[in-house]
Amino acid sequence: MGHRDVFSYHECADCRTINLADELIASDLARYYGPGYYSFGPDHLSALRRFAVDQRDRAMAGLFTPIGGILARIKPDPELALMRSHGLPRDARILDVGCGAGLLCEPLARLGASVTGVDAAPENVRAAALHAEGSGLDIRYLAGELAGLDLGRFDLVTCLEVLEHVADKPGFIAELAAMLAPGGLLVLSTPNRTAQSRLLLVEGAERLGVVPRGTHHWDDFVTPDELEPLLRAAGLEVVTTSGIGYRPDKGLHLSGDKALNYILTARHPA
Repeated sequence: MGHRDVFSYHECADCRTINLADELIASDLARYYGPGYYSFGPDHLSALRRFAVDQRDRAMAGLFTPIGGILARIKPDPELALMRSHGLPRDARILDVGCGAGLLCEPLARLGASVTGVDAAPENVRAAALHAEGSGLDIRYLAGELAGLDLGRFDLVTCLEVLEHVADKPGFIAELAAMLAPGGLLVLSTPNRTAQSRLLLVEGAERLGVVPRGTHHWDDFVTPDELEPLLRAAGLEVVTTSGIGYRPDKGLHLSGDKALNYILTARHPA
């Protein structure tokens, strides 16, 4: 971020696009743009909210198709998020760990669940809370580490693409297990540690600019054979394990191939 009228920026070596190194805050914008530059009338705001909700739901359907597949298997009908046969009521208490900007929390809240989102980055939580408020959704967002938050117990805990960034994996799995109510379900996804994941999810993704360099460290990836004992040690029973595959015609989808990424469910004993 700059001081006065000096700013830092990044220039893409391939396309020469220039972006500010840090996002301008509202007070900065007001110095450079007139008072009406970002003004919208009620009709514009309503249309923007509809567009934002639609885009977020489209992203949810595409990016988290594997999650949708798992949840679909535990639905009693299309109107409910969770299956009563799995002990999860319509108004289930759900915790999303590593919630980011609320991409998973919002659709779950629309399904009638009582949703809490936790993220270690306060800026993510602020963005998620603002978007939920603008969408008319009642979601509790908290910033911090699980161990330092008094959250209670939940019927469903989701943790998507977080484990690979955690140093103490056994301790983190134990914390997730402690968040589950008796009979509660954990849904967890993470990259597998294989030659394919190293080539595509780390080297390829960084070279193509899909993720910033240094986002993933291949040595921190966990295989299913390593993860399942950690879950059992935390007192959980592994229910299902599926691969997350990608095809241009299907996008991300549930697959029998766990070479790149996988998702599993594990249950807390009743």
